[in-house]
Amino acid sequence: MKNVPRTRWPHGARVQAVAAGLALVASTVIVSAAPAAAAADPWESQSGIYHYFTVPKADVPSNACGNSTGAGAELEGNIGPSGTWAAVGLDASGANCRANVGPLEPGLYYYQYVATMPDRSKVVFRNPDSPIDVTSHPNWNTLFVPGPEVAWMDDVATGGGAVSELAYTSPVDDSQHSATVWTPPDYTTKPSKAYPVLYLLADEGQSSREWLELGRAQQILDNLAVNGDLASMVVVMADAGDADFRAEVMDGLVPAVHSAYNVSGKVKQTGIAGIGRGAAQALELAASEPGVFGSVGSFSGYLSDDTHITPAQARKLNAKTDLLRFYVGNTLDANYNATYEAIQTLEQAGVRLESDGVHPETGGVWDTWRENLRDFAARAFQPHVRDHGQSAGHRLQTGPYTAPAAGSITTPHIDADGMVTFETGTQWADAKDVVLWGDWAPNGQWFRIPLTKVGDRWRTTIGPIDGYYYWRYEVNGVAFHDPADTKNVENVESQLFVPGGERTPLLADLPADQTGTVTTLTYAGSAGSSKLKVWTPVDYDPNRAEAYPVLYLYHGFGQNYASWTEVGRAAQILDNLYARGEIKPMVVVMPGYAGAPGDIWGDLSGNVMPLVSAQYNVSDDPSQRAMAGLSWGGRLTHGTMISHPGNFAYYGIFSPPFASGSVNPSTPAGQTTIATTKSVTLFAGDVDTGAVSAINGMETNLGSNGIPVVKTVIPGPHGFDVWWQGLSDLLPRIF
Repeated sequence: MKNVPRTRWPHGARVQAVAAGLALVASTVIVSAAPAAAAADPWESQSGIYHYFTVPKADVPSNACGNSTGAGAELEGNIGPSGTWAAVGLDASGANCRANVGPLEPGLYYYQYVATMPDRSKVVFRNPDSPIDVTSHPNWNTLFVPGPEVAWMDDVATGGGAVSELAYTSPVDDSQHSATVWTPPDYTTKPSKAYPVLYLLADEGQSSREWLELGRAQQILDNLAVNGDLASMVVVMADAGDADFRAEVMDGLVPAVHSAYNVSGKVKQTGIAGIGRGAAQALELAASEPGVFGSVGSFSGYLSDDTHITPAQARKLNAKTDLLRFYVGNTLDANYNATYEAIQTLEQAGVRLESDGVHPETGGVWDTWRENLRDFAARAFQPHVRDHGQSAGHRLQTGPYTAPAAGSITTPHIDADGMVTFETGTQWADAKDVVLWGDWAPNGQWFRIPLTKVGDRWRTTIGPIDGYYYWRYEVNGVAFHDPADTKNVENVESQLFVPGGERTPLLADLPADQTGTVTTLTYAGSAGSSKLKVWTPVDYDPNRAEAYPVLYLYHGFGQNYASWTEVGRAAQILDNLYARGEIKPMVVVMPGYAGAPGDIWGDLSGNVMPLVSAQYNVSDDPSQRAMAGLSWGGRLTHGTMISHPGNFAYYGIFSPPFASGSVNPSTPAGQTTIATTKSVTLFAGDVDTGAVSAINGMETNLGSNGIPVVKTVIPGPHGFDVWWQGLSDLLPRIF
């Protein structure tokens, strides 16, 4: 439980204030309010499934794009997995800094622009022509992405209610305060029809308007009203503050509302709910003075430390309260344990209550509270509601959550609910900032998730997530391998696979009895000592009468022979496809190459292929050989097909930066390519415009010469989220 300021006043004073209406109100004014809607950010635009953020470099305080050891610009927002706060670099694009994000799931997003200065300090900035979207966070912009899943919080076409501002004199500090009021579509001032009234209290650091700006309360209430799922009520959104919330609510806000609006004073037609501190205030008012509020809701709430419920209070609370319902986010909710403790305290005192359970996807954020409001508002003042259980998909809150102790985890720590905790050692105790860099974005782009310093360590928890990700630490803008990862040592990135879900099923580890073998070989190559990886299927037989087909699979520029296994999960893809019976038994060779040569044929034909043939039972028939590569490796694969035809029958080319010439049917080489090539698989991510242009040209050239081509462009960047899909697509097509 937590401390919430308590103030005692003469018994019955607040009830008398409600009845008197104007007795404690110095002035009451109604001011028209604009409808709540996501404001326009001139730097944001949409094209297809992507949202683009284009900032003139001259408007960036650091006058630099991207993110590095020096200055740079980023976009930060709730754009990470499950709404995690994350950042994406605004990369240089002519005179602008630019980033694209998407595809975004339908919902409300809030974000800001941040410049990292040379000393690693952060400066938040915004378009000066952009209107203020969020009163309590004036640097935030909002972006609403519509869709069927969020129709319940989208604008209604017709029939919605009205929003106004209520100004009143606070009895706490004698200054002007304001509340935001929603009135239903059928609102009338006729005394014969007094409306139920629901008070919504803000959390600490919020404003009353945040219920509209981020909570989309107007749209939620409008939709409920239009669909007939809402008791016709007046909803008042306010900030009760910290100084004396009892006096603020009961001696200021409530009388002002009764003076200005046609609302009922009956207990069964008066409700109160809130978020965090506002929920604690609502619970405190309901518990200490039962008989004022008939419907009470706690969104990520708690009880103050000095709240004590006597049996007599419990009996009176049960008699006077029709609805007392608790809501909480997942373990990222700061009040997860406090909510559990509050429920236990009230139930042990004999108070009847309901719990909506744990929202599994999000923590103590507006994504959770919007759904809480939708559920609670539909239940308030509805005596015939029969379903008192939790919302669909929610789980019971069976106990408090205990996070792994500092220094106790081997990163990353994965719990049963898909929550993942990362923690560094003490080696970066003096760092100014530490982030997780990884393919956290919806299409595999690279987002940065900030860590928080706890003692001499840096720590964060994200989730729930599932499937495969690759990641690294960035300390003061410099990339570092996870010091605890001793398995993947040839690349700066580490692997993370979280079981469950269907995001990347082909990348999952299989049991040992279904897993092939990955071997590292060293040889004297044209550029000195070189290495390669070889995958063989689980039932590989070196003495099999029929030699195995062989695929030579190349990495990209700046990568190495281990990139396909340590980052690209090639071994897992092969294991899974082979276990499913979707690929033929084969040997896959993943060589390295030094630098960025224009032609690797000398090393491949003179060193790699002889080595593999000497140590493995592979075919020397070109019709049983394939070659593939990503990025620069894709360009080299295309070059081999053009310049050294007849050595491979199948080719896979993923995200090549450009083509290596073209097939010319009038030359002997071109004729050989046409005659011996059985298929070519082309793959690229849609935002990788250079690669898309390259494979489009290849498709035209190869197809016009009768070579079978399969081209696929998917949402994604120039990264492994595209390339592992390319490999998964290629493998069943060869041999």
